[in-house]
Amino acid sequence: MRPRTLVEKVWDDHVILDLGDGEQLLHVDRHWLNDNAYNAIDGLDRRALSVRNPELTFAVIDHLLDTRPGRTYATGSASAQEWAEGTREGCARHGITFIDIGDRRHGISHVISAELGATLPGTLLVCTDSHTCTNGAFGAYACGVGAFGGTQVLATQTMIARRPQTMRVRFTGSPGPGATPKDVVLALIGRFGATAALGHAVEFCGPVIDRMTIEERMTICNMGVEFGAATAMIAPDQTTFDYLEGRDYAPTGPSWDQAVAYWRTLPTDQDATFDRELTLDCADMEPQITWGTSPEQVVPIGGAVPDPSSFEDPGRRRAAERALQYMGLAPGDPLHGLPIQAAFIGSCTNARLDDLRAAAAVLRGRRVAPGVHATCVPGSASTKRAAEAEGLDRIFIEAGFTWGEAGCSLCMTAVVDGPAPGARIVSSTNRSSEGRQGPGVRAHLASPVTVAASAVAGQIVGARELTA
Repeated sequence: MRPRTLVEKVWDDHVILDLGDGEQLLHVDRHWLNDNAYNAIDGLDRRALSVRNPELTFAVIDHLLDTRPGRTYATGSASAQEWAEGTREGCARHGITFIDIGDRRHGISHVISAELGATLPGTLLVCTDSHTCTNGAFGAYACGVGAFGGTQVLATQTMIARRPQTMRVRFTGSPGPGATPKDVVLALIGRFGATAALGHAVEFCGPVIDRMTIEERMTICNMGVEFGAATAMIAPDQTTFDYLEGRDYAPTGPSWDQAVAYWRTLPTDQDATFDRELTLDCADMEPQITWGTSPEQVVPIGGAVPDPSSFEDPGRRRAAERALQYMGLAPGDPLHGLPIQAAFIGSCTNARLDDLRAAAAVLRGRRVAPGVHATCVPGSASTKRAAEAEGLDRIFIEAGFTWGEAGCSLCMTAVVDGPAPGARIVSSTNRSSEGRQGPGVRAHLASPVTVAASAVAGQIVGARELTA
């Protein structure tokens, strides 16, 4: 057999039938439903279909929740409440595991799938959400499907897809002080563009990846869709196995040993070829900050807003012009020192325990600047409990942050008390599109440590400046 990539190995293991015209029928190992569950189940009911393998499906409400401290079951609006109730009822009727608010396992789907061990190397995992690629950090082929695709998976435990091209992205060097995995992936998207990986499944690798924790790798893969990728993957290794062992849905006993033996065969073969290869030298990389409404519109934190005329591509030039108008910025404006009115640490990108620890280290003994509305929302109830056991919640609260309940929160403006129109926010989430974090809200994407430092300073700054 010819040498194969990680992507090809996992894909090949799931092909049931070649349908012709480039399409293939694939078996799905794990199926997650979040807020689109209502539509997916409704599609099933309208066709009088049953769930093929309910034991392989999980559901959770994460986007539509009110994440303010002490919330009850209530969501942010009456329509969201109805949506959630319909999801709960539909899951009960079809035998789907529904992880409800109040469940100790509750949280953002892409966060809790990993915590539960439902994401395993070599599996094909789908969810009704584009950031499902987060799970690729374990060597899973993980991708988003729409409500119609969710209905198909519910009814058949299969999906129809076209085999993607393959891309390898190698990260070399050592990032500079204060630069985190979020900065690494933002720099990648800024260098090559938000559509660089269109039509490709991307494998991230290199010494920078090798040194990362699983949580850090999840941040990298989470942003794969912002790079244009069909999915993003990292080959499993001992770091992966150590994280998964003993988790709720991970294999046990002899099955664990058999699974690990299979997982060790998944990394890309030495002589395998990719359709495209990229390298990013991370040596001395600075923390990054976005200036526009796309993750590709990013510069080092000490940089300035570029002139749209500097972009050769007409599409990127027009996008830059519109972004500057929305963001209230002009070419040449420095981002460092730009006043902010809000700060947010959370989302499926950066709301895991590693993220909260890093931000808390910046906040310890400091206070949020007057006039800055600062919020931290853990990615899961489990993360929240672990952070509270370490006293991280007290650090956030004493610094002036609101310590929220698990959920997506400001990433999708699913809150009652978000920033006012025109407010400028530094956010650890993954998208800064117009209105994403509130009508008229101007969002700058950054790492949790940059968000924490900026909240304290009341302006965009790097964490190193608070300790200099």
